[in-house]
Amino acid sequence: MSQISDDCFAFGGPLMTAAEATRRIAERVPAVTPGQIMTPGDAAGHVLAEDVSAISASPPADNAAVDGYAFRFADSAADGDTVLPVAGRAAAGHPFAAALTPGTAVRIFTGAIVPEGADTVVMQEDVAVDATGHVTIPHGLKPGANRRRAGEDIAAGAKLLGQGRRLGPAEIALLAAGGLTQVRVHVRPRVTIFSTGDEILRRGGAPAVGQVHDANGPMLLALLSRIGIAAVDGGVLPDDPVVVRQALADAARHSDLILTSGGASTGDEDHVRTVVSDLGAIHLWRLAVKPGRPLAFGHVAGRALVGLPGNPVAVMACFLMFVRPLLDRLEGAVPQPLRRWPVRAGFAMTSKPDRREWLRGTLTVDPAAAAGADLVASRYPKQGSGVIRSLTDSDGLIEIAEDVTQVAPGDRLSFISFREALS
Repeated sequence: MSQISDDCFAFGGPLMTAAEATRRIAERVPAVTPGQIMTPGDAAGHVLAEDVSAISASPPADNAAVDGYAFRFADSAADGDTVLPVAGRAAAGHPFAAALTPGTAVRIFTGAIVPEGADTVVMQEDVAVDATGHVTIPHGLKPGANRRRAGEDIAAGAKLLGQGRRLGPAEIALLAAGGLTQVRVHVRPRVTIFSTGDEILRRGGAPAVGQVHDANGPMLLALLSRIGIAAVDGGVLPDDPVVVRQALADAARHSDLILTSGGASTGDEDHVRTVVSDLGAIHLWRLAVKPGRPLAFGHVAGRALVGLPGNPVAVMACFLMFVRPLLDRLEGAVPQPLRRWPVRAGFAMTSKPDRREWLRGTLTVDPAAAAGADLVASRYPKQGSGVIRSLTDSDGLIEIAEDVTQVAPGDRLSFISFREALS
């Protein structure tokens, strides 16, 4: 189980930038989960704990890239078609039994081993075969055409993938083609989530006066599940510092990361930050971002804790920007920054200086752009951080950088796709 170091960071003063918060989180989560051995088929989504090299070459032998006829290029006529007798056939898994006799050809199918002595394959669509079993090969073919070389994709002993690489479908295929039957990957981080607040109702039913249904807990469970983490649901913590303290201390015994939502701001009933300071340390708090300013990061008994804001939109934004990279580091993954797509603004607005802002928005293609190349971002009409429909009805986040105070239609901005960020 990973553990992070203590420090004496004192919060207060100017709000911290998103970039500085990202840097501090990265510095404070150096430890990673231990490794375990898995088959490539079971390792999808996991992170490699060590470099892996190919056991065998792929392809293991020269083979045909097309259906056609294999022959020696040296038998080609210098200035015209070449006519050769067909001496046999080769199919995938059923190679031609002998070396190719000079002056002959072999019927061959895609993936079949190229017979010894042959070096070129002509496509079946380009030839003519007569009743006597002779094939006419047109002039102009290049030597080695349509032949895949042994080891062309993977050489035996070559490095396939490096430590810290997350295994997707393409990586799994590469491991399998290289003959790997097992790999060492990091264990998935153990995460516990809590919602906080006397007003939060988790289990359905009609809320009493002053109560609201809990959206953050189910959303965090779904966000974690989307990236392969089955989190422990700690339920809803009341506004009681004794209960909060006990719950966080218990969670620290079996978690690599604790996520709370709500209770990290400055209200009289916001106890998370105070309890975390007592049990461990707060490394950062209060960011120059919107939504998500009252985000806290620290540790409890050496285990990482992120105190997320209470509003659902802020929870989503902060999860993508800060929690997901933290989880990658806990799992030993090489950090992969969120891709920011260039878009043109389809709106005008004024933004506060020295604050990064994430607007929910949709994308459309500008019909006036050359070849439809420009994407136009339109912001959702209601940008409140409690408007959950701004998440469901948007394609992603429009990012307004700290040095941007005015946005006019047509201005260049960055866009972060929900679909891509959660893949």
